[in-house]
Amino acid sequence: MKPLGPTQDHYWLALSMAKAMSVDLQAAIDEGRFSQDKWAKTVEKCRGCEWGGDCPHWLHEHPEIEKAPDACVNAKLFAALKAGQKTPASGAPGDI
Repeated sequence: MKPLGPTQDHYWLALSMAKAMSVDLQAAIDEGRFSQDKWAKTVEKCRGCEWGGDCPHWLHEHPEIEKAPDACVNAKLFAALKAGQKTPASGAPGDI
């Protein structure tokens, strides 16, 4: 088992991945679709990711993405949060 990476580094990596996907984490929290506890678990999962060493470089090269790479341990979570977002024009859930 891989040792966990630094919490602060992986906090920023997870936040950066969500931002690159245009996932509004604060809106998801405000809407009750996400919580501080789930965010802590998301960061913890990121800390154990085997791909963590490559992630910062990948994010630097891909500042705006439709979906996280399959190697990201939080890819499915971020995709679900993005799918549940309200579109600005309609106010209905969907992709931005």
